[in-house]
Amino acid sequence: MAEDKKFFSYKGKPLVRCGDVLYYGDMSDPYVIRLDIKSKQDANGMELADKVSVKLISTDPDISPRKAIVKTSEKPSLYLAIDIGNVWLQKALKA
Repeated sequence: MAEDKKFFSYKGKPLVRCGDVLYYGDMSDPYVIRLDIKSKQDANGMELADKVSVKLISTDPDISPRKAIVKTSEKPSLYLAIDIGNVWLQKALKA
């Protein structure tokens, strides 16, 4: 029997991390959010992201990777990046 994989989620959507790149959203939906951690700072022994690139990306396999990027922004924290990404994703999926 196949193993059912569970992912972390944020506001009901999967949040998957690979190194300094996070994907937020379901890959079977028309859009997902890509979060790239560009830089980190040390805060009391913990690394915190202080520069995060946010991209709304189409999951259509027929579109070139450059044309798949619908929106982009840069935020000073991971929380702000996920927050704006969630808003973009909700609006894109409603359209």
